[in-house]
Formats: sequence, structure tokens, C-alpha cells
Amino acid sequence: MNEPTVRDVMTAEVMTVPLDTTYADIAQLLARHKISAVPVLDDLHRLAGVVSEGDLLRRIEYLQEPADAAHFLQRPSRKSARAKAHGAVARQLMTTPAITVAPDAGVADAARLMADKHIKQLPVVDRQGRMIGIVTRRDLLGMFRRTDADIRAEIVESILNRALHLQPAAVDVDVHDGVVTFTGALRRSSKGQIAVRLAETVSGVTAVVDQITYAIEDEQIGRTAT
Repeated sequence: MNEPTVRDVMTAEVMTVPLDTTYADIAQLLARHKISAVPVLDDLHRLAGVVSEGDLLRRIEYLQEPADAAHFLQRPSRKSARAKAHGAVARQLMTTPAITVAPDAGVADAARLMADKHIKQLPVVDRQGRMIGIVTRRDLLGMFRRTDADIRAEIVESILNRALHLQPAAVDVDVHDGVVTFTGALRRSSKGQIAVRLAETVSGVTAVVDQITYAIEDEQIGRTAT
């Protein structure tokens, strides 16, 4: 019932290029496979950087700039772009250090990182810096493409039946567009609260509504005991 991790959704078979891959070969690779970027590995198979479409477009951008040295002196940020525009191989073209994610990171953390950095994919690396996979926006969105029926079946079987040992007639589960609604009657509120917390961790769930009625609130038990 734990939050899914990057390892659960990443693609293990990743297309990569070595440091000496040429500009033309990288451009053809991105176009042929309809991908926006490709990781670059060093001789020890560690992630050295990433070459994106934006990195390749530096050349076109440079060719459209005025051929005036003073223009670049006035804009220091253009100097590095100009140098990259002359890059011939991956080691000269790539952006480094690459933004990466650990395999045990939560999918929510990965999604937040992509949004903050405005990137479409994240290389997944181990503690030695070796690339073990890649996670994309599509991979993360796939976590929320489950049908309402699948979500309901998991909640009933894994949470109500296995975890809480509730009778089938005690609580009813309705799922609509990822929103889970619990109805029914239970003796104690603690089980309902646990059901809500566990349901919130199920992939595809966007919200949980608790409409269960309780005969006894657990707080009342504590007050009575004192």
C-alpha cells in the first residue's frame, strides 16, 4: 500500500549514446525514434549528461545571430551557447550535470521535479551514477489512467477485505473519475479513517470521500476511560 516509486514506472531499456557520437547521428536518432532527448554515457556506463533537441538547436540559433563579436560580448550567456553551437560530438553538445532521479523516489517527487525543471524525462541512476532506466511524463501519467472498476476492485480486495477484514456488506465503495466514496456503517471510526488513508495511496485515486456512519467515535472511548 506504499506510494509507487520511480522504479515501478520507469523504462529499463533506455536508448543511450557514447560521448563521441556525432551531431548528425544524434539528430537522426531523435527524429527516427521520436524522442526529445538522449542520455550520454561515459566509458564506465555512468551518466555523463543529456543531449536534447534544444541542445541541437543551438547551432541553428547561432547561425541566425548577427555575426558581430560585440553582440556576444554584451550577452555573456550567449558565449556558452555559441560554444555549444560548434559542438561536433555528444561530449560537446550535452547538458551537464544531468537532472536525475533515484529509483526509490516517489512518483509524486519525480513529477514535481519534471514540472519545476520544465523537462519531459528523467534519467534514473543508482548510487554509483550508473543509469538504470528512464521515467517520462507519459510513464507518470500512466499511473492515473486506471479504470474506476480497477481502482474499486483493488480497494475492496486489498484494503477492506485483506487489511481491515471488513464484511462485504459493511462498507460500499463507489469510484467515479478516480474519486472514491465510502458509504455504510461501522462500529468504530478508526477503521474508517484507516480505510481512507490507505485508499489515498492507491494509484489512480484523486480524492477520497468518507460518508460512513459510526456508532462509536474513538475519541469518546478515550474520554469514557478517563
